[in-house]
Amino acid sequence: MTSRVSPTDRIRAEIDALFATDRDFGEVVEDVARLGARLILQTALEAEVTEFLGRERYARGDRARPGSRNGYNDMTVKTTAGPVTLERPKLRGADEAFASRLLGKHVTRTNALESLTIAGYVRGLSTRDVEACLADALGEQAALSKSTVSRVCEAIKTEFDTWAKRSLADVDLEYLYLDASHFRFHDGARAEPVMVAYGITSDGAPRLLAVEAVSAESHDAVVACLRGLVARGLRPPLLTVTDGAPGLYGAVEQVFADSLRQRCLIHRSWNLIAKVSKPDQAEVKADFWAIFDDINAEPGDAAVAEARRRAAAFDDKWRSKYPSATACVTDDLATLTTHLRFPREHWRRIRHTNLIERTFGETRRRVKVIGRLPGERSCLSLVWAVLDRASRGWRGVVQTPANVRLLQQIRRDLFEPRAADDPQPEPAEHHLPDAVTPAA
Repeated sequence: MTSRVSPTDRIRAEIDALFATDRDFGEVVEDVARLGARLILQTALEAEVTEFLGRERYARGDRARPGSRNGYNDMTVKTTAGPVTLERPKLRGADEAFASRLLGKHVTRTNALESLTIAGYVRGLSTRDVEACLADALGEQAALSKSTVSRVCEAIKTEFDTWAKRSLADVDLEYLYLDASHFRFHDGARAEPVMVAYGITSDGAPRLLAVEAVSAESHDAVVACLRGLVARGLRPPLLTVTDGAPGLYGAVEQVFADSLRQRCLIHRSWNLIAKVSKPDQAEVKADFWAIFDDINAEPGDAAVAEARRRAAAFDDKWRSKYPSATACVTDDLATLTTHLRFPREHWRRIRHTNLIERTFGETRRRVKVIGRLPGERSCLSLVWAVLDRASRGWRGVVQTPANVRLLQQIRRDLFEPRAADDPQPEPAEHHLPDAVTPAA
């Protein structure tokens, strides 16, 4: 990478490269956390130099004070996660020596950088919070000036706000995934949900669509969130994938009434296992997944019929011992098998919301370090930052010509106007016509 690329841009490129690998997601996030520490401190250092000189990098014209940037010196800061290497800016021709207020002489011996990394990043949208965090972690003598803190915070806030308001008219959506997780914003308050929406487009690529707080995971709140996506230009998906939360599921039915709906199989398996005694849990779980795995029938009614046959066998085997558990499968079987109407190569990617769930888990684990989040905006920024980086490494789906033709046929059957005498699909189960099969 050229030397004209700033250290912060190089760190961002390293983060992007990590998510492009095939390594275990948990290991990648740990490495990203360490790079995040570098990114926060490096950004602050470069902002200090900008404030000191009174101009941005490569800026021309009037100079607030003499001096110019003259490269960097490597320095190492010790943390409990290991050493973090920074590039300390060098200056020449200045009328006084530049001294970083962030990196005082005792900083290399501190073990508080994790607090700075997490709390500074999460709380980074409040100038007062960032100043307090830096003072707590590094001491009063290492506190940044208000203008430097504001510069770093405003960049994060602007980036998130711009992303959250962007148009979605260019997103040719096929699959829409929705999930929520709860975070505590204030002392003594109940945890509140953050809704995340991402999708897979017609070219098979994943797209993070929205990160939004909802007052409760209720019908009205989620309806408002989904209508906001539509107002920004998002087209109706062919399939929505959610858990079984009544507010979420009902909102999807209202806003995307013509789309098909798939309930997350992973969430349903958790519901199932919770109703089974421990000695039988492994066998029941294996039998549950056997309903949906390795179906050789053609996508559409044939594949759904095969899953129904297997579900009946599952019910016969376990109903007498665990009637409430088998009801978790049989009562909602129509929405558990919807994915089987889509291209076979997509089945394992569109039958659960596990990508969001795993990232939520990692976010919650990191939030435990500080106990709570100081507000809604801070929480949204953290969740968005984690998901935005993670989504760049998410895999999409394979789009062969046959797969594209099948999806186009499903879209025509769902959304094109029908003749008045055409039979309508059964609304409760959202059946597609028998004719929807892969093109030859």
